[in-house]
Amino acid sequence: MKQDNKYYILDFLKNNAEISSGEIYQELNSMMSYASVKRLLSQLLDENAIITIGNGRGTKYKISLKYQVLGLVDINKYFDKEIDERIINKNFNFDLIKTTLNALSIFDDAEKQHLSSLQATFKKNLTELSSYEYDKELERLAIDLSWKSSQIEGNTYSLLETEYLLKEQKTAFGKTKDEATMLLNHKECIDFIVENKDYLQPLTVSRIEDVHSILMKDLGIQRNIRIRKVGISGTNYTPLDNEHQIKEAINDMCELINAKESVFEKSFLSLILLSYIQPFTDGNKRTARIVSNSILMVHDYCPISFRTIDPIEYKKATLIFYEQNNLHAMKEIFIGQFDFAVNTYF
Repeated sequence: MKQDNKYYILDFLKNNAEISSGEIYQELNSMMSYASVKRLLSQLLDENAIITIGNGRGTKYKISLKYQVLGLVDINKYFDKEIDERIINKNFNFDLIKTTLNALSIFDDAEKQHLSSLQATFKKNLTELSSYEYDKELERLAIDLSWKSSQIEGNTYSLLETEYLLKEQKTAFGKTKDEATMLLNHKECIDFIVENKDYLQPLTVSRIEDVHSILMKDLGIQRNIRIRKVGISGTNYTPLDNEHQIKEAINDMCELINAKESVFEKSFLSLILLSYIQPFTDGNKRTARIVSNSILMVHDYCPISFRTIDPIEYKKATLIFYEQNNLHAMKEIFIGQFDFAVNTYF
């Protein structure tokens, strides 16, 4: 039996809540027998990908909450549909932070083992570095992070131009003042986090606002929690537009992250949830990447530069979370970039 057949069932269930095995078979009988449908449903139940409603002949199946949040999403297939064709969660999901993510372990056992092994490699590498060598590698990562985080937001500086700007304070020909300011602010913010490692421990709204203020300095962006609505290009998802609800959501996010034991979960959730809440008029994803790295660094974990991620793929992974509350694509990015950082720096 092809493994892909599981995903045909899951895809069907995603769009049809509470369906019987017979109804699933009627839809997929050209691909598999009824016995195969029943066998795969049993496997999916064992994997906690689906749940049952009712008993006996009245048994219905539906996607589990765990699979909705962590299950595989085919990015290419998802974005084959244009913005107005996609069936999405248009409004902010209040239960996501307060309930759903509290109850879930974000990384499975294999992912935890992989990340822990990488962190052990990082710690071993540090023992072989002098303080001078460590500082040089951290500077290299900071330049890469400043460049890539800015590039994701549309900055046109190349990596070499960024290095020249941050080291020599020389702007690149033909670039705007705001582009240079964005990069310089990134470096200043990273330097601040390095010098004040425990500044975001524990995570608080006011400290997140401070990070955002450094990143937005001299860019004409309103500081602190926004008081007006914002739109996001490329999606029909609408963030909260009530200042009190925004503050409540970001407070709930801080409580969730502070309560998590796993450093990787803390870092990852700050990366995705700050973007989802959109607490600021601009600079939300930039702030999220710095906060995420700050959490890694305060616990002596390897920071992430995001250097090899394609900005379009990052945007798609973010939009899938906005629209479906699904973490799979962004989680792959996080794990891949942590792997890259450990094997590239230090």
